[in-house]
Amino acid sequence: MTDARTPGSIEGDQQETDASSGFTTLWPGDVGSLREDSRRALLELVQGPYLSAANRGRLWLALLADTDAIRSRLHDLFLDLVIDRADEIAFVRPVDAGDRAVPLAVRTRPLTFMDTLMLLVLRQHLLAARGERRVFIDRADVYEQLAPYRVARDPADFERRMNASWTKLMNKLGLIHRAGGDERVEISPALRLIFDDERVEALRLEYERAIERGAAALDDREPVSAGDEESER
Repeated sequence: MTDARTPGSIEGDQQETDASSGFTTLWPGDVGSLREDSRRALLELVQGPYLSAANRGRLWLALLADTDAIRSRLHDLFLDLVIDRADEIAFVRPVDAGDRAVPLAVRTRPLTFMDTLMLLVLRQHLLAARGERRVFIDRADVYEQLAPYRVARDPADFERRMNASWTKLMNKLGLIHRAGGDERVEISPALRLIFDDERVEALRLEYERAIERGAAALDDREPVSAGDEESER
């Protein structure tokens, strides 16, 4: 989508329209066709893990205004756009190209066994509270639900791993947010979208087998595709 507005200013930068091309130019030689906020929304989606109206209100509105153009840019990168208008969240994932091999456009980093267990516990709470606008949980409740996975591991080491995953989900992935203190958090609804039912069932079966193998399973790391399930992009 092009923007044929008169010269203006956004956040202190001049944004002008090239009369010959109709492009919105932000700097000399700029041939991009998206407005500045739409470009920032596109970048936020690619950088991940998601774009939220709650945290990026202007960019969310830009995404809604320029959805088709942004989707087109993402398809150029072999990425698909997923928008949940009810929860006002959007993210990207690799396109489903069938038998055609396509490159991965976003960086994938592994989640530890503990990371994913914790994500699944949080997702379960989201599903149990379906219909509620905001879902909160205490750290102690999450840790209690993870206790059966300790197996024969040293309790102090197990707690250290839980603490590391809790910090990652809050500071790097942005899937939990402080709600009045370090112990109580709000769960991002993005988690319900990123981990679909099929993926959760596959993980559950794998982890049941891992528990049977013993405590060493907690050292395993499983690479998870950015946007398709979860990542630290």
